[in-house]
Amino acid sequence: MSPYTLIALMCLAEVIGMVSVFTFPALLPQFIGEWRLSNTDAGWINGIFFGGYSLAVPVLASLTDRVDGRRIYLISAALSALAALGFALYANGFWSALAFRALGGLALAGTFIPGLKALVDRLDGTAKARAKARAISFYTATFSLGMSLSFFISGWMGQRYGWQSAFIIAAAGSFLALLLAMCVLRPLPNIRRKTTTTHLLDFRPVLRNPTTLAYTLAYTAHMWELFGLRSWLVAFLAFSITLQPEGTNFWPPATVAAVGGLVAMWASVGGAELALRFGRRRIISLIMLASTLMAIGFGFSAELPYHWVAMLAVCYLFLAQGESAALHTGVILSAPPSLQGTAMATQSLFGFASAALAPLAVGWVLDATGGGTSTTSWGMAFLTLGLVVILGPLTLRRMADKLPAG
Repeated sequence: MSPYTLIALMCLAEVIGMVSVFTFPALLPQFIGEWRLSNTDAGWINGIFFGGYSLAVPVLASLTDRVDGRRIYLISAALSALAALGFALYANGFWSALAFRALGGLALAGTFIPGLKALVDRLDGTAKARAKARAISFYTATFSLGMSLSFFISGWMGQRYGWQSAFIIAAAGSFLALLLAMCVLRPLPNIRRKTTTTHLLDFRPVLRNPTTLAYTLAYTAHMWELFGLRSWLVAFLAFSITLQPEGTNFWPPATVAAVGGLVAMWASVGGAELALRFGRRRIISLIMLASTLMAIGFGFSAELPYHWVAMLAVCYLFLAQGESAALHTGVILSAPPSLQGTAMATQSLFGFASAALAPLAVGWVLDATGGGTSTTSWGMAFLTLGLVVILGPLTLRRMADKLPAG
């Protein structure tokens, strides 16, 4: 199998395996009404998915320096299918939803980064160096396509056949990803198992690397914004619809989120290519600064005509995702090969811990400012995203003397 065929098939497995990731946010207004959730409750359920991810990823991603990531990927894809199916059959309120979403996040920790590491391990060799860089960019950018598909399928199925059907389809997607990965990832007989002298959860060598640390901290700020936005975008658009004149035609909020995800995927790829040409630190900083400005004003746009609000949402998703692949590449390529799994584990631990807290913070701000029943309330909620994402370029600037220009 050619390197680029392998990359394409693993990206496909990633996409179909991610249908469950945003099933709950895509149907958030329905769950809030049916289960009588507060915004803080909804924030907990949104955030616990990424909390489960951040708890599991240090172990699972670090293990890929010692065992073939294929094995971790296949077990975790099966767990993802079980978590989505369990939600469909047994979730009936806050606590049961919290448990199954946490389990789903743990499963994602075993598919996303271990899947990338399994792919990179199969592209070793000087002749495949360019393919490896492209693999990192496309695989991480395809994460956005998976989020887009998750929003679209979940919103469509939930509106027509009920939320349980959306989670059943998500379980089927995870099972298909398992089968595809099993076919395209051949076991590696000589996978590196003892190439590092560090302990499994010893992140000190990574944190002592100033380049890796800088990109990891910038990635943490990026994830706060991206997943705070993703988790609450559908609910915000639903609120904007209530302010529109009667009879206004509009795209369903989940569809807007899905379209934004498609656009954002290419923003991530384009950002990575610009970073290769003009310098990674410079491009990442410019994108994050533009995204900060968007965060400051986006929540206050709810009263605009809905088509303008929808276009602003797509633009915001474009900016929020634009630096993602460049940050991933910066983290991975700045670490020695024997510590790349540990570097990805550290990055994911910091980043997804931030992603877990952001939806909760937005929900808390909404409840503290009137329950999300006014434009001011939503404006203040999204402002919390901008206050954190600005720390990314500030961190890169502060550590500029320790970073390579690229």
